[in-house]
Amino acid sequence: MYKYLLLLTCSLVPCAASAQQTDEVEERVDPDWNAPGHAGFEPVEPTITVTANGLSTAVANTGQPVTFIEREEIEAVQGADLQRVLRRAPGVTLTRNGPVGSFSGISVRGASADQLLVVVDGVRVADPASPAGGFDSGNLLTGNVGKLDLLRGSNSVVWGADAIAGVLAVSTRAETGAEASVEYGSRDTLFANAAAGHAGERYYAGLTASHYDSDGFSAAASGEENDGFRQTAVSGSAFYDLTDDVELFANARYGTGRLEIDGFAPPDYLALGDTEEVQDTDQFSGALGATYYGQDLTLRGSYSLSDTERTNFASDARIAEGFASDGRSERWALRAEYRLIGGLSLAYGGEYEETRLATSFGGIASDAAETSIVGGYAQAGWVLGDLAAHLGARYDKHEDFGGQTSFGGDVSYGLPGDWRIRASFGEGFKPPSLFQLFSDFGNPVLQPEESTSFDIGVEKGSRGASPYYLSLTAFRRDSDNLIDFIGCSVAIPICIDRPFGTYDNVGEARAQGIEVEAGAQLSRGFSIGGQYSFIDSENRTDGSPNEGNRLARRPRHAATLFADWQSAVGLTLGADLRFVGGSYDDPGNIVHLDSYGVLDLRVEYALSGKLTAFGRIENVWDEDYATAAGYASAGRGVFAGVRASL
Repeated sequence: MYKYLLLLTCSLVPCAASAQQTDEVEERVDPDWNAPGHAGFEPVEPTITVTANGLSTAVANTGQPVTFIEREEIEAVQGADLQRVLRRAPGVTLTRNGPVGSFSGISVRGASADQLLVVVDGVRVADPASPAGGFDSGNLLTGNVGKLDLLRGSNSVVWGADAIAGVLAVSTRAETGAEASVEYGSRDTLFANAAAGHAGERYYAGLTASHYDSDGFSAAASGEENDGFRQTAVSGSAFYDLTDDVELFANARYGTGRLEIDGFAPPDYLALGDTEEVQDTDQFSGALGATYYGQDLTLRGSYSLSDTERTNFASDARIAEGFASDGRSERWALRAEYRLIGGLSLAYGGEYEETRLATSFGGIASDAAETSIVGGYAQAGWVLGDLAAHLGARYDKHEDFGGQTSFGGDVSYGLPGDWRIRASFGEGFKPPSLFQLFSDFGNPVLQPEESTSFDIGVEKGSRGASPYYLSLTAFRRDSDNLIDFIGCSVAIPICIDRPFGTYDNVGEARAQGIEVEAGAQLSRGFSIGGQYSFIDSENRTDGSPNEGNRLARRPRHAATLFADWQSAVGLTLGADLRFVGGSYDDPGNIVHLDSYGVLDLRVEYALSGKLTAFGRIENVWDEDYATAAGYASAGRGVFAGVRASL
């Protein structure tokens, strides 16, 4: 049963925790939790993160900034839209090209969306066929999501490529028993999901499924035709204890969807407008492997696969096929932790990954675009009393651009009164995508994008585990070798045979700011929380006409406030208020995006111990706003549903 709990905590990501680390966390439980002013509250188990060190590390034992959102909070927010949940995480700003299901970007601390590494149940799910090689979060809905573990800051030591902005580890649900919910509301939206699982002494098996269907609204702000989205997704996970020390595990996720999209409309094809285009997307990801749990050594070996296929059609009739792509990655990994004496530990491991791309656009043949990368790392850790520290290094060898070395470290020190100070630094890198390397616009001598980040913070308590929580963090990230598309109107060597332009390492940027997060359980049934982020992101490319400008679609100010009140008779009322400051849609800072505020109201009522009715009003003020110029956002919507458990 211990390994089952570990699986739920670490979500099949290689992980192992030392007994000493656990003891240190237990000593730091808020001493005021059971004080007279908080009678009735009970301590919560220490929050475990896998993003900070790649291991099952207690948040209190890492100096890196981590936000952890559990299934209970996801259900409290309600709905299928993952962006409404991520609004609660500091340092996060969001963009979307229309309704739920449209292309969606997650920017962490002012980085571009493709610089955030996203893993689902330990599997990298970025699409190698996308131009920048990133992950489109519009295809990830909340129905199958069990936990969100967000690391803010560069960390390529543990995670290798793509971890410039940080790491978002998504765990699918791993329930015991059965749960299901269904809701219906505005824009003829239906969202249903279910999860079931069974655990024995030596095994666990679980399955989740969700279905979303909505008529949506016009993606183009100037359009009148609705653009809908439909998706069905299933996921499953299992493990079996082959012996007392050896565990076999497997997980898989599949999603298929259809999105109606707007593009550059006739007759001039110069502005966004109504079109009849649709896009079909099929995503599969999965992993299998084995773990050895020794007295001093934990080893985990795994094989993982991710594949994303997209096909565009001129209309819903699906007769004329337009753009089509297939991006695929395969990864073999070995991670280990050796626990030494005196609170010392050594984490180490290696990975080998192959990525391939086939597309009908850009002159890439089905067997021409592929590459590989191999790397290894070692990270020393030390926990002694209230002090925890880590220091590590990594080396990667890419098939096309050669070697890359990364360093990182963090320190955390606990103070009386459940206060803690922490600091971290890290380096990140992102290889050029296959499209940037091998398409008709590609540049085969591109170098990886690189970053160095620093942060320092102080906090009291733990998010979701203490009656009072406060966190203040200051950060800075410098990035260089950023890849951008350049025109070829002037004859230069790199433009030979590329008259329409190409990609080159031309950019430098800096993002710095502060993050404030707080929460309070004011009474037995009333809690409030919120976060504010100030993010100053600047183009620092020497000699560029955009030098000194703010980075596109990076608002300086973003804040979320939320509150919940629960009565003794099972009624819960809640509200979420989101404010985002103005930004620019373009690197030249010409097209301005206005600031906006959105208020959501929520209600739940427990009809019985196993049946709950819920509802919400999104965008109560019917705010008209945009996160990307030319694209619309959802107006006021009303939704209601029921949730049941067995």
